[in-house]
Amino acid sequence: MMSEGDSVSSIASPTLWAVTVAVLLALLAADFVATRRPHEVKIREAVGWSLFYLALPAAFGVIVWIGYGQSPAVEFYTGYVVEKSLSVDNLFVFMLLLTAFAVPAALAQRVLLYGIAGALVLRAVFIALGAAVLHSGAWAFVLFGGILIVTAIKVLRDALGGGQHSVDVENMRSVRLIRRWMPVTKDYRGGALSVRENGRRALTPLAVVVVAVFMTDIVFAVDSVPAVYGVTEDPYLVFATNAFALLGLRALYFVLRNVLDRLRHLNYGLAAILAFIGGKLILHWAHKVWPESVPDVPTVLSLAVIAGVLATVTVTSLIANKRDSEVAGPEGDTTTGHREPDRQLG
Repeated sequence: MMSEGDSVSSIASPTLWAVTVAVLLALLAADFVATRRPHEVKIREAVGWSLFYLALPAAFGVIVWIGYGQSPAVEFYTGYVVEKSLSVDNLFVFMLLLTAFAVPAALAQRVLLYGIAGALVLRAVFIALGAAVLHSGAWAFVLFGGILIVTAIKVLRDALGGGQHSVDVENMRSVRLIRRWMPVTKDYRGGALSVRENGRRALTPLAVVVVAVFMTDIVFAVDSVPAVYGVTEDPYLVFATNAFALLGLRALYFVLRNVLDRLRHLNYGLAAILAFIGGKLILHWAHKVWPESVPDVPTVLSLAVIAGVLATVTVTSLIANKRDSEVAGPEGDTTTGHREPDRQLG
C-alpha cells in the first residue's frame, strides 16, 4: 500500500498497458477459436487449460518481481489469490444458470467464454471508477472497507442459513426484459446467438443465458474489485489479478464442476476473507490519518491469512464430508450442507 501523501499510482507505463491488453485480447481470441466447434469438454482438456492459466499468473508475478521489485509482485500474488477464491462463487452461479437454461454440454464452454469476456469489460470499468474514487481522498478506503464488511456479513448470514438458493430464470429481470423486446426461439440453434425465423430476427436461448451470465457479473464485480484494492492500490495490478483469475474460469469450471458442492464451508472462508480485507482497508485509512498510532497491515501477512483461511475451510469441508459419508453409509445421501451461491441474481 502507498505511504502517506501519495496519490494513486501504477507501475505500468502506457506501453505496458497496451501490451497487456493486446496479450489479453489474443488469449481471448485463442479461446474463441478453441471453442468455435461446440463439443463436450473432457477432464483431460480442462486440466490442460487450467494448468496453462495457472502458469501464466505465476510467470507474470516473476516478471513483475524482476522488473519492479518484491513488493508489487507480492501484491499481485495476494490479489490473485483473493480474486481466484472469490471467483469460485462465479462458478457456482454459472453452474446454476447452465442447469436452469438447460444448456447443452457442447455449448457450455461457449457460454462461459462470453460471460468471462463480459466480466473483463465490467471489471475494467469498475477498476477505473475505483481508481478515481481512491484519488479523491483517503475516505475511499472506509467506503470500500464498509462494502466488503457488509458483503461479508451477508455471505456469513447466508452460510449460517444453509445457503440453499436456486435460479428462477423466468423472474430474472434481465431475462424478462429481453423477452419483452425480442422473440426467443424455443430451442438452441448450435452456437448461434440469433436466427431469422418467420421473417424476423429472433434470439436463441443461448443469447438469453449469455445476457443472464453477464448481468450476474455485475453483482460479482461490486465486491471483487474493492477486495483487490484492499491488497494493492495500483490499478494495473488490480486489472491484472482480475484478468488472470477470470481467464482461467472456463477451464476451471469443467475441472471442479463435480466437486464444487463438496466445498461446503467455502462461504465461511469467503466471509472471513472479505471481512479481513474490509478491516484492513479501514485500518489503512486510520494509518493515513494517524500514522504514528495505527499500524498498516503488511501484504505478506494478508497473503498468509488468506491462504490459511482457504486451507482451513478446505480441510474442514473434507472432514465434514467424510463424517457424513460414514454416518450415511455407502447407500446414504451425503448432500447435507450442499452450498449454493449467496448473491441475488440479475
